[in-house]
Amino acid sequence: MGRVRLALLMLWLPAVSGSVAAQTLVPVGAPQLVVPFENTTHDPRGYWLAEGSAVLLTDDLIALGAQAIRREDRLTAFDRLHVPPIASLSHATVIRLGQVVGAAQVVIGSFELKDEQVTVHARAIRLDNGRLFPDIAESGPLSDLFAIFGRVAKRLLPDSRVTTEQMERDHPTLPAFEQYIKGVLAENPATQVSFLSQAIQLAPGFQRPRLALWQVHTDQGEHAQALAIVRGVPANHPQSRSAQFLAAVSLISLGQYQQAFDTLTLLNNARTDAALLNNLGITQLRRTATATGSRATTYLREATQADPNDPDLFFNLGYAAWFERDTPAAVAALREAVRRNPADDAAHYALGVALQSTGSSAEGAREKELAKQLSSTHAEWEAKQPNGNSIPRGWERIKMAVDVTLRLEDVIVAAGQRDQRELAQFHLEAGRRLAQAERDVEAIAELRRAVYLAPYDSQAHLLLGRIYFRSGRAADAINSLKIAIWADPNNAEAKQLLAQITPP
Repeated sequence: MGRVRLALLMLWLPAVSGSVAAQTLVPVGAPQLVVPFENTTHDPRGYWLAEGSAVLLTDDLIALGAQAIRREDRLTAFDRLHVPPIASLSHATVIRLGQVVGAAQVVIGSFELKDEQVTVHARAIRLDNGRLFPDIAESGPLSDLFAIFGRVAKRLLPDSRVTTEQMERDHPTLPAFEQYIKGVLAENPATQVSFLSQAIQLAPGFQRPRLALWQVHTDQGEHAQALAIVRGVPANHPQSRSAQFLAAVSLISLGQYQQAFDTLTLLNNARTDAALLNNLGITQLRRTATATGSRATTYLREATQADPNDPDLFFNLGYAAWFERDTPAAVAALREAVRRNPADDAAHYALGVALQSTGSSAEGAREKELAKQLSSTHAEWEAKQPNGNSIPRGWERIKMAVDVTLRLEDVIVAAGQRDQRELAQFHLEAGRRLAQAERDVEAIAELRRAVYLAPYDSQAHLLLGRIYFRSGRAADAINSLKIAIWADPNNAEAKQLLAQITPP
């Protein structure tokens, strides 16, 4: 709540004394975030314009020289902060989003659609001083939508030397753009395919619908169709590298590992990237040990060096090391994975298996128990195994985007961890109050939420142990108390209660 109040204070207070630059719009090359515009007239014909406005204005700002944050990164930030991707967000939420993605300025706005006329309103919020700039308004026929947003973009970046003609030269036709936006907004796969296919037919040179259609087919497990779609992107197109990368992902899913390996190798030789190295490692992990190229762990280790903040890369490295029978390396990498993402149940389970195989039985058992607390799938898996200490195949994590210039992990993971700790503390205190009132069912629910957000919180596990014990659930109490002691070896209360429960 403190950060929200601070954000609101920054927003509404007059700008304090400072440099003249702080009182103006940000420089041309500064990072900017455009959020979907609000449909103030609620005309159903314009439902797609809310998202379309953000995409179109972002494209124009990029063309003018800004580091505007693309749709994919914006949606990632929305997802990580559990914010709905809608236009009607509070200013405080918009500021928070801008801070998370590292923007210097956020652009909010609305549009009015009356008959065939559209009026667009846009306002910029500069994040270093919270200044809300005056409204920018442009209007015209709906058929001139690109020109209208072009004028808005020019007013947001008045110092750009890019001409209007240069800014608009890569725009598709308006009907194709509309079908594309409707396609990415649609929730039903068949509807998505219909809209995106129409966009391709209306503007064959417009490649975004092909990449979006690849995602639809991939989500449905239709990897052959997905492969055929992205192979339609010409080799000389700016999005060819992304298309080739996605084609390699499809080839991996189809089991055509040598073709995938060759494609990824060529792309990596041209310009290395953590996603390429990650997927090269997965390709090697999935095919035979006699395959050409380096071992899976070689590529995955390079991936962690290229992007040391991505927990998935460390999980893949540890996972591959386990199957290469390098258990110490597996333990080391999986420890790094859970350090970066404490709520990663699969990483905890894999780490537990690896630790038990090295003789660290108690620590391994606690890691596995923690994984089971986070997800019931691990108990189900373990029950089906003869020896109860193995890791299933198919857990590796494929990267689905290449050349991500905006590394959200650095800021989002840090922000997310702060938010997780605060939210976990909230649930812990709520659980403690409910436990004191002997409302055990509600208390357990709150404490399980706390443990999900902060798996190593010794006090939450201790409190769960107390409630389970007085409820007659001795086995659950013992498990919770063991985790509490493992998380904090100095937790004397947990040790005392465990000794009381455990027979001599």
